Amino acid sequence: MPKALFVIEDRVRWRVYPDDLLEAFSEHVEVIAPPQTKAQLAQNPAPLREAELLITTWGCPRLDAEFLDDAPRLKAVFYGAGSVKYFVTDAMWERGIRLTHAADGIAQSVVDFVLAQILLSLKGMWSEVARVKREQRFRPKDFAYLGIRDAVVGLIGLGVVGRKLIPLLQPFGIRILAHDPYASAADEEELSLKLVNLEKLFSSCAVVSLHAPWLPETVGMIHRGLLERMPPHSTFINSARGALVREDDLIAVLRERPDIYALLDVSYPEPPVADSPLYDQPNLILTPHIAGPVGVNDSRRLGEMMLNELILYLRTGELRFEVTRDRLATMA
Repeated sequence: MPKALFVIEDRVRWRVYPDDLLEAFSEHVEVIAPPQTKAQLAQNPAPLREAELLITTWGCPRLDAEFLDDAPRLKAVFYGAGSVKYFVTDAMWERGIRLTHAADGIAQSVVDFVLAQILLSLKGMWSEVARVKREQRFRPKDFAYLGIRDAVVGLIGLGVVGRKLIPLLQPFGIRILAHDPYASAADEEELSLKLVNLEKLFSSCAVVSLHAPWLPETVGMIHRGLLERMPPHSTFINSARGALVREDDLIAVLRERPDIYALLDVSYPEPPVADSPLYDQPNLILTPHIAGPVGVNDSRRLGEMMLNELILYLRTGELRFEVTRDRLATMA
């Protein structure tokens, strides 16, 4: 059996790789030591020297030349989380070490969260909660929200999350506009949506949801000129990365437009600094980066995905969710 080592920080091990899941892994590989933390390996790298497979999650050690010198037999890394950019290095690629991750599982959790946000936004949930508390009455004098049927929703980014959202929105009769510089006319036809520029998207949609990756060219891509175009009583959602939004511009527009709402699950920096206006802007709802798999069951799904990847790899040599050097440049 191939020899495997779990490298997991104590704070997340029980969520992603609980004991029964560790036992399931041991049916397919020889686990050469108890789960190790980065600190333990820094003090004693001996367990790495036998490892052919590394199974890990959030808090993975940086796979640089120094680390890899202690892992001469390493062939593949199974990362039960999403973004790999913080630990991947040229040394890893040059060694030919393969890598797979559970971004698809994280994406599904985000999709569930954003789907609920979109539907509730189209129903006017956020302003009505505030109004009922303020006025202490139920029936509004003038309800300006259009509702769900025939609503126009805009998606920025057609990566994993965007593409998973589309078939869930369409049965509600929602029409979808999208912006993605990498999308094509073939994507329009396949996904049954219309590709538009950002100006058209912001001016046309009752809800705009941001799903672009954090890249140098996407930093600050959402600015005042776009936000000012939002139709009356519309909503902007960001579950991607805070750095993509110019938050000063967002706050300024929200102050000028009390009819619109922003739902932010991310910020920059994260969390916001003390006394940030994000905390008390009335038409802004701030959640603490919970769109992803923060619940025990959702987190476990990431470990189960890596178990399935391991089984596939051992049987066929294939990895369903493999990350390659070429793909990494456009990934979150």
